[in-house]
Amino acid sequence: MTVVYIDALFLLNLIVNYLLLLAAAKLAGEPLRRLRLAAGAALGGLYAAAIFFPGMGFLTHPLCKLGAAVLMLLTGFGGSRRLLRVTLVFFGLSCAFGGGIFAIGLLGGRGLTLRNGVLYSVMDLRILLLSAAVCYAVLTLVFRRTARHGRREVLPAVLTLEGRRVAVNALVDTGNTLTDPVTGRPVMVAEGSLLSPLLPGERVLDEKALRDPVGTLERLSRGGRGRRFRLLPYQAVGVECGMLLALRLDDARVGAEDYGGILVALSPNPVSDGGGYSALIGET
Repeated sequence: MTVVYIDALFLLNLIVNYLLLLAAAKLAGEPLRRLRLAAGAALGGLYAAAIFFPGMGFLTHPLCKLGAAVLMLLTGFGGSRRLLRVTLVFFGLSCAFGGGIFAIGLLGGRGLTLRNGVLYSVMDLRILLLSAAVCYAVLTLVFRRTARHGRREVLPAVLTLEGRRVAVNALVDTGNTLTDPVTGRPVMVAEGSLLSPLLPGERVLDEKALRDPVGTLERLSRGGRGRRFRLLPYQAVGVECGMLLALRLDDARVGAEDYGGILVALSPNPVSDGGGYSALIGET
């Protein structure tokens, strides 16, 4: 008879679920809300443990398993416009992840088992955690390399101007080719209203002002405040030749990458229809 330790079962499934949710979020370009991901992973761990309690055998039904997975996803990503994309990535990763851990277990001679459809192992916990970490790293690397020509990833960004800072979520999009015509460096496009802490007391970031970039730059120049601003031409779907007011930052850090004193184009409109990010930038 195989003895199942509920605490080890819960911990194992908690860790694996969290890694799967985290990998799915990164690959789908979803902002990382780690507490929500942890809560979703904990629900999955509780479901795995509950199956082994007396009278809870009905939880092994496929519909219950599917319901538990959906509940995990809703806890981690509920309200996101990319929920369907994240869901598909999550289920795809689940298949690959489970196969990877199973293969490592076989190579080590002490494999994983599926008891009532949930993950359990007689392996030493340290070996198991190392196996899970290796699988997570390999799968993330493979998926990122496969899609590196069209990478889209949401990262936290900190913008700095004269000692003042503002934090936003920025989409790093390799398809975004907007660059500074003088330096050739990437230009960030951000919702102008969210950058108001960088210019306290100024009305230059109001929607009305940003919709008239030429007139706003003229007013700034007459007042001697236009040295950091410039007009930036751009093209987009339905816009043959448009203009955006752009601000020269002192520094912009996106994730772990420092972009330095780049231009940020001030958009009068939201740059994301789902609200998952408020700025976007191409890769350096």
